[in-house]
Amino acid sequence: MHPDFTAFGENDATLAEGKELELHNIRAWLQHARNVHTEMHHPKVTLHGAVAWITYSWTDSGSDQGKPFSSRGKSTRIFVKEKDQWLCIHAHHTLAP
Repeated sequence: MHPDFTAFGENDATLAEGKELELHNIRAWLQHARNVHTEMHHPKVTLHGAVAWITYSWTDSGSDQGKPFSSRGKSTRIFVKEKDQWLCIHAHHTLAP
């Protein structure tokens, strides 16, 4: 993950900025989420120089604070190549109806 990572999550009203914020949010969620299973469907990777992006749909399930959940949606993740490493710099997730 790139230090300048940004994201629009499924329920975010504003842009989340920074790798540390993303890691904090994931760690906090994983403290009460259990048995999370996520599958990626129909991934398509596009490469354009030192920038690449992947688009895909997903399904997931698990429990959050003891309550079962499942969702499906679509996502785009953008990567940049720096020092021979591909780092995710932006993610956008949208829930499907």
